Amino acid sequence: MAEYSLCAIPTHSVWDNRLSPRLVVVSGDVVHLECLDSSGGQVKPWMTLPEFLEIDRNLIHALTGPIYVDGAEPGDVLEIQVLEVEHLGWGWSSVIAGLGFLDNRFTEPSLFHWKLDGEMSFSLAPAVVPLRPFCGVMGVARAEAGSFRTRPPGEFGGNMDVRELCAGSTLYLPVQVRGAMFSAGDAHAAQGDGEVCINGIECPANVTLRFVLHRHQKLAGPLVEVGHNSIEPSSAAWLVVESAEDALQAARTATSRMVDLLIQTWDFEPVQAYLLCSVAMNLKLSQVVNRPMTTVSASIAKSILPQRSLF
Repeated sequence: MAEYSLCAIPTHSVWDNRLSPRLVVVSGDVVHLECLDSSGGQVKPWMTLPEFLEIDRNLIHALTGPIYVDGAEPGDVLEIQVLEVEHLGWGWSSVIAGLGFLDNRFTEPSLFHWKLDGEMSFSLAPAVVPLRPFCGVMGVARAEAGSFRTRPPGEFGGNMDVRELCAGSTLYLPVQVRGAMFSAGDAHAAQGDGEVCINGIECPANVTLRFVLHRHQKLAGPLVEVGHNSIEPSSAAWLVVESAEDALQAARTATSRMVDLLIQTWDFEPVQAYLLCSVAMNLKLSQVVNRPMTTVSASIAKSILPQRSLF
């Protein structure tokens, strides 16, 4: 195993499997990534709203990567262990006209600056907001040829905004192209399920990941092994991620994938797996603002199942 450091610049804001890799790693290697905030470093802690409205939105997401994983081929699974996500003490959130879940109600632009104090922020008094940093975007290059903006997530991962992907969790992604070509960014110091105003607490971050390659394994889409964390100590779970233009269809697909996972990993009969989902599975909206896609997460607590390894 080796350790590498990868600076943020030059970032990229599209999925394109023709991009040149910035780093080559092998299974087991650890990479320390520098991630700019989602604006690509354009937003500053002192920025005014008029200045914010002039930023170049073609730079949004400003991902660090791609990272080429030697030996990865379509039909493999890439395991990404999230070892650390460290915010840098400040962040921002905004309202943008025409975006967000309540865009018909909140039509005026707004910019809010956060001061991040360790595991808490006291910026929005009287609320005390717990911080649990994670990358809103973690993905491998898409199989399709061409250049695609990063807002819609998919089976390749991407802009999922799944808040459980904090330190201690592990993401599994189906490899789409040779080398996987993994990128990450769009760090959030905190985010509610749904990310309803269009932002979490957007922030720059230092992120440490370990990559493990599993050859010749089937995986229909992103899967998360959620670890314990200081904010929610009982949070360990298996979590299936699905994105679709129809939220109910995403929820059905996520539920069906959880049934399959229970059958394949714990040898449940199909109807028993379905029953267990009905009594123990949490089904929720992870993001509702990355149009045209909605992301749904289906999770079952690890505490109710025998310990298993997936691969």
